[in-house]
Amino acid sequence: MLSVAKCGWYPTRRGALRGLGLLGLVAGRGARAEAPFVVASKSDTEGTLTGAMIAEILARLGLPVERRLGLGPTLIVRTSLLSGEVTIYPEYTGNGAFFTATETDPVWKSPQSAFETIRRRDAERGLVWLERAPANNTWLIAVNGDLARRERLATMSDFAGAVRRGLIRLAASTEFVESPAALPSFEAAYGFSLALDDIISLPGGDTAVTARAAAQGISGVNAGMVYGTDGALSALDLTVMSDPLNAQIVYEVAPVIRADALARHPEIGPALARVFATLDAPTLRRLNARITVEGEVAEAVAARYLSENGLLP
Repeated sequence: MLSVAKCGWYPTRRGALRGLGLLGLVAGRGARAEAPFVVASKSDTEGTLTGAMIAEILARLGLPVERRLGLGPTLIVRTSLLSGEVTIYPEYTGNGAFFTATETDPVWKSPQSAFETIRRRDAERGLVWLERAPANNTWLIAVNGDLARRERLATMSDFAGAVRRGLIRLAASTEFVESPAALPSFEAAYGFSLALDDIISLPGGDTAVTARAAAQGISGVNAGMVYGTDGALSALDLTVMSDPLNAQIVYEVAPVIRADALARHPEIGPALARVFATLDAPTLRRLNARITVEGEVAEAVAARYLSENGLLP
């Protein structure tokens, strides 16, 4: 599955130095002699959030940082990384399926194999994938909380049963409905077929719209297309259906850095690994909600999270 929301270009779809003392100041002077580390991100909420975390950590390591957060869709950011215009940015493991034109390979539906595969393939391009976050931001379906509790719906197998009983009306993007890797993949894996009359198909991929429709019962909708770490999920009474059969490609976010930059500063790897290891799905949902629901600035949310959790070098 690749979405415009995650990749943004395929037609089928997603500081200042403080308190470092003399040694830090010396390191800072040395770092300023080299070219800045250009930290970029895509323009989505989670990309900007995790990109801001990367930038903050590098700055605290005494490295000169140039921030290009929200640079653009995947094509622009990925190309800039490969060309050397960008040094590091957060990317999703599942997008490796499209970088390597192997979308139908089941390797992308396992967290470990997806990570190892893109890490190995990108090493040939002079890129290093650092440790990933344990949160899958893939396509999922969320069900109205009242319905889920009443019918005891928790997994896509449960959802399939509810479809067969005629209980589901789904709001989703046209792409989710039509892409073989999205709804059709769920239907094939769990043995159900959702009638077109029971789907409200939207031209865009804004999960805030589909999630709200499911939560509020707009136009009879009680289920909506979502991403695994959507911020709106923390603010709405929705139950996300788990995918035990791994029907969807896995999308775990990780910093991707140019190998030459990492070779000069190997301390970047462990410093970022400590951060991304903490970013499980509930954490990312909560942080994303502070931006999309509460209106906070991504950079401020990132800095506060790192500080409160003792993750700053």
